Amino acid sequence: MAQLETTSYMPGEEIDAGTTVSEAVPMEKAAKLRNNPTTSTQNPFLEMTPLPWVSAVVWPSMLALPLAMTLEGSPLHYNKTFPEPWYSYDSSDPNNNSPKPLGLSLGLLAVAVGQLLCLCVFFFFKYGYLSYGIEPLSIQTKGARPYQFLEGLVTHLSQPEGFVLLGGYLAGTWMFSLMPTSYYSFEGGIEWHKVFLCLVIQDGIQYVMHLLEHSVSPTFYRYSHKSHHKFTNPRLFDAFNGSVLDTVCMILIPLYATANLVHCNVWSYMAFGSTYANWLTLIHSEYTFPWDGIFHSLGFGTPADHHVHHAFFKYNYGHLFMWFDMLGGTYKNPREFAPKAFNEGV
Repeated sequence: MAQLETTSYMPGEEIDAGTTVSEAVPMEKAAKLRNNPTTSTQNPFLEMTPLPWVSAVVWPSMLALPLAMTLEGSPLHYNKTFPEPWYSYDSSDPNNNSPKPLGLSLGLLAVAVGQLLCLCVFFFFKYGYLSYGIEPLSIQTKGARPYQFLEGLVTHLSQPEGFVLLGGYLAGTWMFSLMPTSYYSFEGGIEWHKVFLCLVIQDGIQYVMHLLEHSVSPTFYRYSHKSHHKFTNPRLFDAFNGSVLDTVCMILIPLYATANLVHCNVWSYMAFGSTYANWLTLIHSEYTFPWDGIFHSLGFGTPADHHVHHAFFKYNYGHLFMWFDMLGGTYKNPREFAPKAFNEGV
C-alpha cells in the first residue's frame, strides 16, 4: 500500500493549477487533493455529493425568528412568550394605540439573527468545510481577494452607512408611526405572497434608483455610489460598504416606498426585511453557490450577476432579480459575457 505523503498545506496554497486549499487540511486529505487537482466545480465527486448543498440552509435561517414566533405549536410562539399588552392594540382606547416597541425590537432581532446565521454558513462554505477542503469556485478569473474573516466581519458590521443607518431608519419610521397601520399588527402569520411582492417592488425601485445614481450626473455619482464601486472584485463583506447618500437613495427610499405600496403585518415585514438584507449580502459573495444555476434559470440575482456590475459598471443594475435588467436591456449573463473576466460555470 502506498505511503501517504506527510506534507500538509497552508491556507490558500496551491495544490496544483486551479486548486487551492482554503485552510490547512489533514495530511491524508491534502495528499488526496494533490492527486486529484481539480476545482470544486470540475471535480465529478463534488458534483455528485450533496455536501455543498448544506449551505442552502442559509435561506430558511434568514427567517428563523419570524418562523419560530408564528408557527403553531412552537414553544416560542409570540402569544406564549410575551404578555398580550405588549403586542395587542385596543381601538377603543386612543392611549393604547402608540407603536409597541416589541415589534421594532423583534424586527431588528430578526435581521440580526438572520445575518448571524448567514455569516456562520458562509464561514464554513468559504473555508472548504462543505467542499472537502477545496476552495469554492471564485466568480472572477483573478480569484477571490485574500482577507482575514474577522477583519471582513468587523468591517461589515461596523459600516455606519450599513446596519447603523438601516437601524435608525427602522426605529424612526416605527416609533413615529410613519408606517401603514397594518405593519403594527401581530395578527396572523407570515403572508408569503406579500413578502415576495415586497422583494420584487423593492428591487424594482432600487433598480431605477441605481440606474439614476449612475446616469444623473458625474457629480451625483461621485458623492453617492462611487465609493461602493472601488470594489471591482467584491467580497461578501462589501455589501453595505458605500456612502450615506448611497444607502438613502438605493435602500431607504425604496424601502419606504415599498412599505406604502404593500400593506402587510409585522411578521411579513420581518421576513421581508431579513430576506432582503441577507440576499443583498449574499450577492456580493466572491464565490459561486450551489443554487446559482437554479437562480439563473429563474432570473434571480446571483453573485456572478452582481460581479458583472462591479467589474463593468454599466450592466446588471438589479440586485435580487434580473428581470428589470432584462426588460431594460441592461442585463449581461456572466456565463456568456467577458469569458476572460469570469470563471466558466459561474
